[in-house]
Amino acid sequence: MKLLLYFTLLLLNWPCAGAETPATLDDLVRQVQEERISEKKDIIEREEKFRQAHDQQQQLLEEAQAKLAAAQKRGDDLRAQYEQNQSALEQQGNTLTERMGSLAALHDIVTQLANDIDAVIDNSLVTAQIPERDKFLDRISASKALPAIDDLEQLWRLALGEMAESGKIVTYTAKVIDNTGTEVEQTVTRVGVFNAVSNGRFLYYNPENNRLQEPARQPSGKYQAMAKDLEEGQGGITGFPVDPTRGILLTLLIQSPDLKARIQQAGVIGYFILALGLLALGISGERFIRLTGIQREVNRQRTQTVVFPDNPLGRLRQVERDSPHADAETLGLKLDQTIMKEIPKLRRHLPMLAVFATAAPLLGLLGTVAGMIETFQSMTLFGAGDPKIVSGGISLALVATELGLLVAIPILLLHGWLHGLSNQIIHVLEEEIAAIVARREEQIHGAAEHV
Repeated sequence: MKLLLYFTLLLLNWPCAGAETPATLDDLVRQVQEERISEKKDIIEREEKFRQAHDQQQQLLEEAQAKLAAAQKRGDDLRAQYEQNQSALEQQGNTLTERMGSLAALHDIVTQLANDIDAVIDNSLVTAQIPERDKFLDRISASKALPAIDDLEQLWRLALGEMAESGKIVTYTAKVIDNTGTEVEQTVTRVGVFNAVSNGRFLYYNPENNRLQEPARQPSGKYQAMAKDLEEGQGGITGFPVDPTRGILLTLLIQSPDLKARIQQAGVIGYFILALGLLALGISGERFIRLTGIQREVNRQRTQTVVFPDNPLGRLRQVERDSPHADAETLGLKLDQTIMKEIPKLRRHLPMLAVFATAAPLLGLLGTVAGMIETFQSMTLFGAGDPKIVSGGISLALVATELGLLVAIPILLLHGWLHGLSNQIIHVLEEEIAAIVARREEQIHGAAEHV
């Protein structure tokens, strides 16, 4: 049975063997056995290869597992070392913070001090003479590291030098921008850190272009004269205005309006008040000259027996001579008529001065009302948040009132003075009338008694 099954299989595989067809059954059996032995040998060789490959893969797996275990062990060791280092770093950081506490405060103090000194030096007049002094301060204020001893000494020397320069008067040559915008080289006299002058004109320091500039306006003439005296002085004590605010007072002094600006602030009403004052001044001048001349002529006439008809007293005496036979009462009436003609001449235009003295403050009050109306209109349109918007109306209100009072008070004083001067002349004339009437009365009584 077994042999039959094997034979059947051989027949089924016969075409695939590619061998020659056996001649006999023995040859077939021998051929089958040979092929069986060959196949078994191939199977054994393949099994050996598979076994070798399996052993090699097993070895590689064991090596990989060993490497993985070593890597895991190294990772655990590194993690433990990291945690240990982290703890040590925290301890060292705490120790460093404790030990660096005072130095950190020193860094903050030095940085703040450098910023403060830098703000002063940037706007200092000394910087115009010694530029680029603040580069060191910029580096110190921007540095995150602790300052070195040399940096602290240099910072100290810079602050001490600024204080020393504040007590010096230095003359040097520098480029100055005049009020026309032209850069010229001039001799500059620096008074500490407070003022700088050149050719009698005050200067201010512009940190944007590192140049000294002339302001658009200069202080009054007396301050410019003091600056000129300082530049021309050969020593000794010289009066000079010092600005301790490093230019703020000079700016305010320059920005303060002068007489022309104040008059312009008063507007049309201010000009009208000034015209009224000038007219009153002209009238007062004319009246003063006329009354003093009349008073001088009257005083001369009082000492002379010759009649001069060019003065009121001479004209009264002329009336006496023209009426030699008139009685005292008639002569008195004639003299009263004459003096009534003289009084209007003596008090000419004085009532007008009184009207001007009354009208000037009323015009100032009118300017005040107009200014307040303008102020309220500006506040209605733009609100009261910006003082510059309402300053125009307030200036008109205050300046107009000021001008009205400044004009009215002198006119009132001049009117009183001139009125008193005319009263003196009139009093002299009235005394002369009384004397003339008394003489005529004595002449009449003396003639009656003689008869």
